[in-house]
Amino acid sequence: MVVALLVVAIVVVGGITRLTESGLSITEWNVVSGILPPLTEAAWQAEFVKYQATAEYRIESGPAGMDLAAFKFIFFWEWFHRLLGRVIGLAFLLPLIVFAARRAIPAGYGWRLIAMFGLILGQGALGWYMVSSGVGETDLTDVSHFRLSAHLLTALFLLGGLVWTVRDLRRLASDPTARPAPLTVGAGTAAAVLFVQLLLGAWVAGLNAGHAANDWPLMNDRLVPETSWTQGVIWTVTHDPFLLHFLHRWWAWVAVAALVWLARRVRGTDRFASIALNAAIGTMVLLGIATVLSGVSLWIAAAHQLVGALTVAATAWAMHAHGLAKARAPTAAV
Repeated sequence: MVVALLVVAIVVVGGITRLTESGLSITEWNVVSGILPPLTEAAWQAEFVKYQATAEYRIESGPAGMDLAAFKFIFFWEWFHRLLGRVIGLAFLLPLIVFAARRAIPAGYGWRLIAMFGLILGQGALGWYMVSSGVGETDLTDVSHFRLSAHLLTALFLLGGLVWTVRDLRRLASDPTARPAPLTVGAGTAAAVLFVQLLLGAWVAGLNAGHAANDWPLMNDRLVPETSWTQGVIWTVTHDPFLLHFLHRWWAWVAVAALVWLARRVRGTDRFASIALNAAIGTMVLLGIATVLSGVSLWIAAAHQLVGALTVAATAWAMHAHGLAKARAPTAAV
């Protein structure tokens, strides 16, 4: 559960890093030496020079450029994001080694814990793969939104796995004969609908598509935005900021319907899971609307991403409860 909370924290910090366009401020990936930020003025200047070589700085800094103080601000968020990643890895690995040495890992859970640690390591690699798309010999002023979505969705998948495993292990602690909860078709379908919404949200963030409109429910006084399909359907659906903004705000209601259905299905067997999921859904929608109306205010948008992560956690909790309901009464759950 502690690692799950750390994952929620890094998702929020990652959101702030994206919103402040801090992700390209550190142009290298140094696993050990990168733990400490620059400690001297000369070291800061050296890092600043590396950043000045990026397309983001050359194209977006404007005629006046960026001073060192502004660079230190964006550097902090990227450095803190990477530091949290290291903390998560150690917070998971060190206890895992201790419990493995003591042979205290329950039968059947070793592979799952190793797989989740693999995801943590993979997140570090994905993070650098994402950043590398915006540094070096490139004209991109932002990271690839495809790589950003892979980085975010892997973190949220890890979060869901952590919550699910917490629920399984707590049951096992109280009942040595307890079996892991199965995944039901209904819960899996609800998760798939939420996945689409999260993917759209990641693409909106990566393409700065939240700025495509600041009114709601209309977009720039239109219900459906003007969209050019001249570059093909696939390119338009995956790159057009106006269309992606439109899809993200309206697919949200499909996700709401799916998650409300899931919450109602578990209300009788795990009322707290139902309440948590309903509360997360409602708050996420309201914060999404507020993000649009505020012109993508930093802290409102960060809160939207925070509640998005909490929605994933609540969904995993409710999916687990739905699986338990099916295991106890196979004919009572879909």
